[in-house]
Amino acid sequence: MSKENYQNYKKHFINFYQRSRRLPSYAEMLSIFNFQSKNAVAKVVAKFVDEGLVGKDETGRLIAGPDMFGVRLLGTVQAGLPTTAEQEVGEALSLDEYLIEKKDKTYLLEVTGDSMIEAGINEGDLVIVEQDRAPKVGDIVIAEVDHEWTMKFLEKENGKMILKPANKNYPLIRPQGEMNIGGVVRGVVRKF
Repeated sequence: MSKENYQNYKKHFINFYQRSRRLPSYAEMLSIFNFQSKNAVAKVVAKFVDEGLVGKDETGRLIAGPDMFGVRLLGTVQAGLPTTAEQEVGEALSLDEYLIEKKDKTYLLEVTGDSMIEAGINEGDLVIVEQDRAPKVGDIVIAEVDHEWTMKFLEKENGKMILKPANKNYPLIRPQGEMNIGGVVRGVVRKF
């Protein structure tokens, strides 16, 4: 395969990912690359893996590498008193890699309501939730309480776990029955 052909396959692969927000299947790559055999696709994918464009998870499934959605890290910015700034061009930083430790145990939820606004979580934001992280007092959790799901701070009161909103207009939630934790919030994503 020529270098020019490889760059063309790579461009089509990245375009598919950016449009669909997922990696193409091998069958879809047959069409994208205009190939006749999955063997040819496997050779291109092997080069993608070698280059770091994609990786493989524990089950062997393809996952996006940092170059698929990387953004250049330019340096730091002062959020206090203004100082002189120096630009330091760094490597590309994948937001997925930065925000998500365990892709297979992580999901996103869109926030509705305003019970967490004092924690900086607003309606329309996306929260990044990790399923298998052990919740601790003070964590923001996704919890099922009395057959309804909510997002609140996990707190302890008189030896019992309760849920505390981050908005003074909402009451504490003291579960009457069972409370199940569906995950711990690890980050918030907001578009301006």
